[in-house]
Amino acid sequence: MKTLNVYTLFLLLLMIAACNNEKAGTEEQSEHHDEEQSDIIELTQEQIKAVGIEIDTIEEKNLSAIIKASGILEVPPQNRADISVLMGGSVKQIFVLEGSYVKKGQVLLTIENLEFIKMQQEYLTVQSNFSYIEKEFQRQKELNEKNAGTGKVFQQAEANYNAEKTKLHSLGKQLQQLNVNVNQLSSDNIISNLLVVAPISGVVAHIDVNLGTFVEPGKVIMDIVDNSQIHCDLQVYEKDLFKVKVGQKVNFMLTNQNNQQIQGEIYGVNQSFEGESKAVLAHAIVKNVKGLKLFPGMYVSASIDIGAQTVKAVPVDAIVKSEGRDYIFILTGKKPAEQKAEEGGTEEDVIHFKKIEVVTGVSDLGHIEIRPLEELQGTTMVVIKGAFYILSKSQGATEEH
Repeated sequence: MKTLNVYTLFLLLLMIAACNNEKAGTEEQSEHHDEEQSDIIELTQEQIKAVGIEIDTIEEKNLSAIIKASGILEVPPQNRADISVLMGGSVKQIFVLEGSYVKKGQVLLTIENLEFIKMQQEYLTVQSNFSYIEKEFQRQKELNEKNAGTGKVFQQAEANYNAEKTKLHSLGKQLQQLNVNVNQLSSDNIISNLLVVAPISGVVAHIDVNLGTFVEPGKVIMDIVDNSQIHCDLQVYEKDLFKVKVGQKVNFMLTNQNNQQIQGEIYGVNQSFEGESKAVLAHAIVKNVKGLKLFPGMYVSASIDIGAQTVKAVPVDAIVKSEGRDYIFILTGKKPAEQKAEEGGTEEDVIHFKKIEVVTGVSDLGHIEIRPLEELQGTTMVVIKGAFYILSKSQGATEEH
């Protein structure tokens, strides 16, 4: 009898569990059905007309594909000059101001240095000695050719001539690098101050010395920038790298110039990543810059035109956003007025719309690429105007439910 009771209890527990599972399955199916129904929105013809909802097909559009990139304006190295001196000394005069435009060869400042004067004196001395040694060499050469002299004396004269010639040439080159015209140098015309001249034309950006400052050789004392050849260095990431090529058009937007757009063109792409980032620099020349104030270091956003491609597209107004996702509404069916009346509603045709999640892509000329997350069969009709109203109605119906 005890065994029978245990067996009966076991059967009862199984029956209860089965009932609970059936109830849970029914509730799950009901919730799933309700979820599917929440994506279906019903509108009457009168509502559609009042709101101005428009419907059209999803089209195949030839849209211009672009790559978004950010970058910074730069100038080529040959258009930027760091000014330094080859010989140290004290600053005697400064002839320019920050922000002033200078031409190539213009004197920027002068440096006082006694060694500079001694170098000119040494050059004049060597030049004078070389004149005597050159004449002696020519005399010994003529005697040697006539067998009237000794070979040893001629060889000594030739060695002295070559040594002094090399020394004179070396001193001349050093003075030329210090902006001294050796052809004008004489005992009555020795330059007292070292002249520092502009190597390029441009605008003086910074001056880091004052009158009397002692300048060490190689120290940058000012810099000059020529913005006439300004370009943009754009960061292109690995996923887009194979799409970017020389000659592609670029549209830039300058946030500090009232979002004004300017055009450019890719002229070069680096072949290595920048540091630890997975980005490669693409260099673009900047066009139609007349009237714009562009400076190195300005940040820009850019769109690189990588060509046209045929994609599924809808008007931009067809896209609605909800909870961070993009959706469209498609036409799924029509409930006749007779059926609606039988269900207890008004005798008016009702149109069914369904919310479909999509991934958006490139946009151009008022249309945007879409990739639906579920397969659409045949020719699909989509709401191209008034989609926001349908979204609001669907959200209101969901809250009510």
